[in-house]
Order: sequence, then C-alpha cells, then structure tokens
Amino acid sequence: MDIIKTTTIDFSHYLTEQEISAIEHEASIMEYREAAGIEALKIIQEHRGWVSDDSLYAIADLLQMPSAQLEEVATFYNLIYRQKVGQYVIHLCDSISCHLQGYDEILAAIKAHLNIDYGQTTNDGVFTLLSNVCLGGCDKAPTMMIAKQHYQQLTPESAIDILTTLKEKAVTAKTKKTKGSNAND
Repeated sequence: MDIIKTTTIDFSHYLTEQEISAIEHEASIMEYREAAGIEALKIIQEHRGWVSDDSLYAIADLLQMPSAQLEEVATFYNLIYRQKVGQYVIHLCDSISCHLQGYDEILAAIKAHLNIDYGQTTNDGVFTLLSNVCLGGCDKAPTMMIAKQHYQQLTPESAIDILTTLKEKAVTAKTKKTKGSNAND
C-alpha cells in the first residue's frame, strides 16, 4: 500500500495578521466559510503578487476547507495567478472583436517590444503577457488590461507607449525604493 504525502500549512505561521484579519472579515460576511475562498485568494495575491501552493494550503487551513476545492477555484478564475508574475500583468483580449480590429498587430508589437511570448515574464520582472478571452470592450476593440486599468482602441504604437510609461514608472519606483533603503544603511 502506497502512502500518499499530504501537505498541511498552519495558516497562523504562514499568513500575516493583516491577511488573516482581511480573510476572516470576508468569511464573516459569507453564509459558509468556504464561500470566502475567491476573496481570500484575491487578498493573498494583492499582498504577495501571486498565490503560491503554500499560500493556497494556508488559506484552505484557515477557511477549514479542502485544498483541492480551493485549487479548483484558483485555477478556474483567470485573474488568480498560480505562478510568479511580473509587476504588471498584461491581459491582451483575444476575442473576435479584437481580432477584427487589429489584435494580431498589437500582439506582434508587444511581443517584439518586450521580447516575450504569452505566459512569459520579462527578464527584469516588470511585465508578464497573458491572453484573455474577453475584457468586455468589444465596442472599443482592441483592448488590454493592466493593473485593473482597461486600455481600448489600441494601435501597436499606443500599446507600446503604455508599456513604456509603465516601465518608466516601475524604474522610478525601484530607484526610490533603493535610495530609501540606502538612506537607512
């Protein structure tokens, strides 16, 4: 008889007090603790950038639910990242409306500019490129979403301008963070 290894992560040692408090708040307004699963995943992702296996196990422990059930929720919802992603995740809409309005040219421009393909992250960790079935902007196609911001009626040039601006913002934030940590040395 084979023994199946299981993983249990004690949430009280893995999640921060702030994360536990936010998840408990969500659980308190739901009829069942398990119903707070998606919100708990969003909370962890907001704090950590993505949901690792350990985070998922800790959430399941806190919500007193099977980790497999929470994994089903996490993998169904396409805005929960189960792998490490860049600072900015580019969701490029690949609906028929976007295809009809220039999706292929925009995708080619983004891929060439960032030197990545779908599912990849730039070497500097700033951008991850993902496709999205629909972003609800069919009347203003083509569309992409980055950090909850929708960009519509894109052209290859406007898409690259947006990425350039976000890259500059990331570099500026990193520089400020580095200077702030050096001041404390």
